[in-house]
Amino acid sequence: MRVLVTGGAGFIGSHVVEALTAHGHEPVVYDVRADPESDVRNPSTVRDALTGVDAVCHQAAMVGLGVGFSDAAEYVSRNDLGTAVLLTAMADAGVPRLVLAGSMVVYGEGRYACARHGVVRPGSRAVADLKAGRFEPPCPVCGADLAPGLVAEDAPADPRNVYATTKLAQEHLAAAWARATGGTAVSLRYHNVYGPGMPRDTPYAGVASFFRSALARGEAPRVFEDGCQRRDFVHVRDVAAANVATLEAGSAVLPQGALTAYNTGSGDPHTVGEMARALAAAYGGPEPVVTGEYRLGDVRHITADSSRLRAELGWKPEVGFAEGMREFAEAGLRGA
Repeated sequence: MRVLVTGGAGFIGSHVVEALTAHGHEPVVYDVRADPESDVRNPSTVRDALTGVDAVCHQAAMVGLGVGFSDAAEYVSRNDLGTAVLLTAMADAGVPRLVLAGSMVVYGEGRYACARHGVVRPGSRAVADLKAGRFEPPCPVCGADLAPGLVAEDAPADPRNVYATTKLAQEHLAAAWARATGGTAVSLRYHNVYGPGMPRDTPYAGVASFFRSALARGEAPRVFEDGCQRRDFVHVRDVAAANVATLEAGSAVLPQGALTAYNTGSGDPHTVGEMARALAAAYGGPEPVVTGEYRLGDVRHITADSSRLRAELGWKPEVGFAEGMREFAEAGLRGA
């Protein structure tokens, strides 16, 4: 299979390219890092890149929470306009398969249950609560404490920041393309991806990269809030394998004319504080510092139920948390 990989020179994209090659496919890298003309917002170069292509693995995106709402136009341009240009060219070229790098951020907060009111959806956390160190979202009905759980694909979307909003818009665009063309579209909703080749020293990188960059500078990782935020840290090679499994899935599994979403996580949740401590110990650096700081737009707990991806596509993560953190501690980072 000849597969166009947008963002194929990036962190996740480069691992997807390696995995495709290992499985006997022919990846075609399309990335502004490799060629400044290779921007997904450029209709002519996108059309040229799609020549002879059987499927597209769309990894190109502006990622992370960003540095404020001033980034909004750039996020929308790169993520949503870029996706629209790509999908238009795919429709014109008759390319029938799309795998989209989705994100767990489309859910907003994760799944919560109240002892009295069952499963509930808490609203955005109040600034006054965050300033006071009250980080756990309360039950929106009675104000009681909530128990976090695993979020499934049928959870309602509730994006809490600009990046999350653009990732949800990408899914809607892909669904519209699939309906209009009869194509097959899949969004792999990545959870917290980490591993070799993460970008360093950039406000758009993930928390694992922040901590690893700090250790490389001889500094203690700075953990926001109280460090008890729950996340699902999934290794980049497992994410790449999920892309290959999706591309190789037959029409009996993936419907035509619709978008299918799959959570893509390890299934082994850990707190941000646990991750920082494991990484610092593996690196041999200073212990993390819990700062109590917060970022508006961050959510408290978001962990994946990835059983659907396992059951339907036969994928399973291979890199455990401890093993992955030891490798990540020794791996090199790339420039921003």
